[in-house]
Amino acid sequence: MIGAVAVAHLINDLIQAVIPAIYPIIKETYGLSFTQIGLITLSYQITASLLQPAIGFSTDRHPRPFLLPVGMAITLCGILLLSLAHGFLPIVGSVMLVGLGSAIFHPEGSRVARMASGGKFGLAQSTFQVGGNSGSALGPLLAAAIVVPYGQSHVAWFGVFGLAAIALLYRVSSWYSTHLEWFRRKKSASGANPLPKRTVLLALGILGLLVFSKFFYLASFTSYYTFYLIERFHTGVSQAQFYLFLFLGAVAAGTFLGGPIGDRIGRKAVIWFSILGVAPFSLLMPHVDLFWTAALSMVIGFILASAFSAIVVYAQELVPGNVGMIAGIFFGMSFGFAGIAAALLGKLADWKGIVTVYEVCAYLPLIGILTVFLPNLKKKTAA
Repeated sequence: MIGAVAVAHLINDLIQAVIPAIYPIIKETYGLSFTQIGLITLSYQITASLLQPAIGFSTDRHPRPFLLPVGMAITLCGILLLSLAHGFLPIVGSVMLVGLGSAIFHPEGSRVARMASGGKFGLAQSTFQVGGNSGSALGPLLAAAIVVPYGQSHVAWFGVFGLAAIALLYRVSSWYSTHLEWFRRKKSASGANPLPKRTVLLALGILGLLVFSKFFYLASFTSYYTFYLIERFHTGVSQAQFYLFLFLGAVAAGTFLGGPIGDRIGRKAVIWFSILGVAPFSLLMPHVDLFWTAALSMVIGFILASAFSAIVVYAQELVPGNVGMIAGIFFGMSFGFAGIAAALLGKLADWKGIVTVYEVCAYLPLIGILTVFLPNLKKKTAA
């Protein structure tokens, strides 16, 4: 089941990754500004981010296993409409549908992964996450092969993946439905957190700032990395998409390792290294040539990605019994911060140039120093 939801996550995020991958095409075709490109991302991300916590909160109390294939069906409708959309507003409407489908999928998929984890929560969350990151890496590559040469209408071919995911998630939902009673017993036996409420709220606030740092910086890559390579190094669109694929592949690899390492050495240590450890490389990247830009971006993606699985599981341990709500909040924050970042960075790129975006964002990983204030959950839980 963990493998099944990871594959579904791969397909979900592969479809989502088509959106930024076709930005160079729609920017040229419809004469869009960087600000409008940022608003397209913001529309999709905000739709996903605002709805995810509400859906997670609702399904914690009233589980609805068959929401999973319904969410994927909504994503499928959005990507098909995107292939037909002509102009800024129809594109915004299409990507908002994709965002709605994503808002349904992520908290429920994360819940299934935790249900099937056998207690290895970090490994399960990482496996679920690496599916999504693998899809994000494959999306630009497939878009370069299918959409870039033939045009926007060929986005519809990604609907085939959506149909496969609906069939897979129907099977997952059937398993989820038969295990609901077991999951309810596990939830009632989880007990209360031994930490004071004030400490829990402070820790959640710090985690929120770390998510902000991580996804604000990642948004500079997912939305604008191809433009940066084209403008600074005069690469072609397909070549720039290949470098984006290398970066996202490194993100997928880092995501997979973060969870099991957190199970073994503690999630706080993983969070500490994966945010603050990026800073030397991020500060260097805007000042090197194409080869080292690609190499440093892969190092950055690998280290930075290891944080998110650890953050989600750490937060779920802070607030026991609210798996879906916590997953929804943190997935929602990741989407929301990425969307806001895309809009603001697009405005900055229009104002000061795309190179300035990476010079400014290089300082964001320094926020990782706040990890020192997180409580050590292993010690507290043992006590």
